[in-house]
Amino acid sequence: MTDAVVAQKSPYPVEVEEGKKYFWCACGRSSRQPFCDGSHEGTDFTPMSYTAQDSRTLYFCGCKATDGAPLCDGTHNSL
Repeated sequence: MTDAVVAQKSPYPVEVEEGKKYFWCACGRSSRQPFCDGSHEGTDFTPMSYTAQDSRTLYFCGCKATDGAPLCDGTHNSL
């Protein structure tokens, strides 16, 4: 399996809406970061589904190396 592309070395702040489903890009190739645009086709990656529990700002991982996918856990600080 190939490694994910680091889209950016910081999280993406996103205002999420309660009950809405989001598809986080796990491969790093999407042009709609931090969300999937189908660019993973032909790779071993698949987007991760996330349903917002409430409306607020969340920080989605941009480096694609988080252990808390799809949300940032600070891993980008060690890249």
